[in-house]
Amino acid sequence: MEGQVVGRALRLFRNRLPRLRAESSQDNTGEAVKELERAQELPPPKPFGGQHFFEYLLVVSLKQKRSGDDYEPTITYQFPKRENLLRGQQEEEERLLSAIPLFCFPDGNEWAPLTEYPRETFSFVLTNVDGSRKIGYCRRVLPAGRGPRLPKVYCILSCIGCFGLFSKILDEVEKRHQISTAVIYPFMQGLREAAFPAPGKTVTLKSFIPDSGTEFISLTRPLDSHLEHVDFSSLLQCLSFEQILQIFASAVFERRIIFLAEGLSTLSQCIHATAALLYPFSWAHTYIPVVPESLLATVCSPTPFMVGVQMRFQQEVMDSPMEEVLLVNLCEGTFLMSVGDEKDILPPKLQDDILDSLGQKTEELQTSEQINEHVSGPFVQFFVKTVGHYASYIKREANGHGSFQERSFYKALTSKASRRFVKKFVKTQLFSLFIQEAENSKKPPAGYFQRKILEYEEQKKQKKPGKRL
Repeated sequence: MEGQVVGRALRLFRNRLPRLRAESSQDNTGEAVKELERAQELPPPKPFGGQHFFEYLLVVSLKQKRSGDDYEPTITYQFPKRENLLRGQQEEEERLLSAIPLFCFPDGNEWAPLTEYPRETFSFVLTNVDGSRKIGYCRRVLPAGRGPRLPKVYCILSCIGCFGLFSKILDEVEKRHQISTAVIYPFMQGLREAAFPAPGKTVTLKSFIPDSGTEFISLTRPLDSHLEHVDFSSLLQCLSFEQILQIFASAVFERRIIFLAEGLSTLSQCIHATAALLYPFSWAHTYIPVVPESLLATVCSPTPFMVGVQMRFQQEVMDSPMEEVLLVNLCEGTFLMSVGDEKDILPPKLQDDILDSLGQKTEELQTSEQINEHVSGPFVQFFVKTVGHYASYIKREANGHGSFQERSFYKALTSKASRRFVKKFVKTQLFSLFIQEAENSKKPPAGYFQRKILEYEEQKKQKKPGKRL
């Protein structure tokens, strides 16, 4: 897990119940309070199928330190409360929960009560020792009320990457928290019992809100699941196609990349979008969408990383002893530092193909799904053209285990530029992890990437001139 924070005692956060006009609403809220208290004694519910939507819902608030005017983030509400954990499980939970406040308030502890604050939706990623990742979906808002007050963060921790869907869930949590924490429980309990839907499917939850009655909330998972965790809009607003291509090239060769921006939303969206461009490969190195102030030394690491840093820490970052790095200013749309060869990493012809595809029919893009597909498509096609023949070079043994024929694989490419690129790319961890999974899999390749490979091979067959009689 990236970063360690001093553990804090967890305290259940309860808002003062508002004065509701109708007696029936008061009764219903009171029942919800009792239901919430009873629920703390129950074991976590099992979903009807598949996996849980989330592991925890947390509210993180700023509490003033006894020693001065500074504030520290503290978990003030937690659902569900875990009881009867084994010692090892309890220690793991405490480590996990102690890290979360730091990532909910990565901007440091110098806060002052505010009367206005634009709400922000952002995310962070916690990486376990085994490489598995948990995503924290965050909504930072200024609580309802009068006079100066401090912002708080609603955080949903999940193993599932689906940002659009969790943003809608945060809308519902925020709406209920304005009434009472007790009103959150029935909604989150229903969500926890529901199975995460398959791509393109919808799960509908029934939830009661005092003064509003029963509501039905529909949560739909995007049909194309490989892009459900990303929104390319912020990246397009901040950078040109040429700059995005250079960042992609740096990421493909697993270099050190730092993004600078004012807003937490911009940082997390742009870094997730950059990582998504690597599909079907996965970034396996240090990955922190918003680096907390106390972890800024990460930028001095000699190993590959992809991190986001708030603009207020720009000078501190630039004064750090960094090795070769690509430093991207998202506010100005510029590169403050670079290695210098970013334009030469990818084969020239394939670079032109990507830029041509990105520049076509942009005025027709209306929805976020259309934008995502338009941006992602050319980069997927790049990998189809360069490494899409990988399956033909996995030699299977009698027991089904595969052995990748690396030399034959890159020599199969007819373009010298593509061959030079692939010869280096096969040495990256991106490719190694991908090919290891393919070697160990006894099933034939499937999924979106394989579908694009088959489409490309069919197009090549159709372009071949027919034989003369």
